[in-house]
Amino acid sequence: LFFAGQQGQTAVQVRAAMTTSPLFSRFSKAECVLVVITMIWGGTFLLVQHAMAVSGPMFFVGLRFAAAALIVGAFSLRSLRGLTLFELKAGCFIGVAIMFGYGLQTIGLQTILSSQSAFITALYVPFVPLLQWLVLGRRPGLMPSIGIMLAFTGLMLLTGPAGASLNFSPGEIATLIGAVAIAAEIIMISAFAGQVDVRRVTVVQLATASVLSFLMVVPMGEALPGFSWLLLFSAVGLGLTSAVIQVAMNWAQKSVSPTRATLIYAGEPVWAGVVGRIAGERFPPIAMVGAALIVAAVIVSEMKTRGQKALEARNELEQETQG
Repeated sequence: LFFAGQQGQTAVQVRAAMTTSPLFSRFSKAECVLVVITMIWGGTFLLVQHAMAVSGPMFFVGLRFAAAALIVGAFSLRSLRGLTLFELKAGCFIGVAIMFGYGLQTIGLQTILSSQSAFITALYVPFVPLLQWLVLGRRPGLMPSIGIMLAFTGLMLLTGPAGASLNFSPGEIATLIGAVAIAAEIIMISAFAGQVDVRRVTVVQLATASVLSFLMVVPMGEALPGFSWLLLFSAVGLGLTSAVIQVAMNWAQKSVSPTRATLIYAGEPVWAGVVGRIAGERFPPIAMVGAALIVAAVIVSEMKTRGQKALEARNELEQETQG
């Protein structure tokens, strides 16, 4: 009966696919939203790079996340009244990771191509299981291990001959460390999920990232920038975009599986590469191979073997039975 039901369900899905538009037959509305989000993300790298002409990196990051915090906070005033000490700590920890992640990424954008920055930043996906292994002792599975190897191979090819000898430029090193910080952010968000109110923690983490970034302006030796419409529109625009994207992601990922979402997000550096190429950026052929390997690493890192799928299905069945 189970097999027959599976066949019937498959037949219905095939007929539905045949009767819908070929362009959107494989994408739900939520997935289309995630695709648009990924395209916007890809374009932000070049925007941030242009903003570096009128501002120091840490001041810009502080301004960017201050705008995002104010926008999200304005829509979360009622929720913020219930802020707990645990949520405050969680938001602060995540905010520190955000400051390092985006701060170092922005510092790197001063000296490397925007598309190159996007591909190096995408390494945070295979870095997550690697960091969990190094810090938490959780050995990565087969697919994440393959993803890690693909990622480092891609990184060496992307950064050119110097990368093969691990002689990275300062901008590449800053961006690489930033990717590690973003991986730490992802791990902490997952660790606190289910224990905190998302809106309250989001406001705290954005505000923390902003304050810490502004505090880093003096130690970094940055001069305060004069008024600039480019700076204002870039920072406020990115803040608004970050807020809208956060809300859209929370809505879309309620119905999109993590694997499908990751496959879509893997296109972020690709879109950054498209935008960068339109703006005149060019990769040598060997670097394009490296970029392709990084995208493959992102996808492979989220793939699961049959054994893992069976184990997850068994655990879900046990939870439903207990419930």
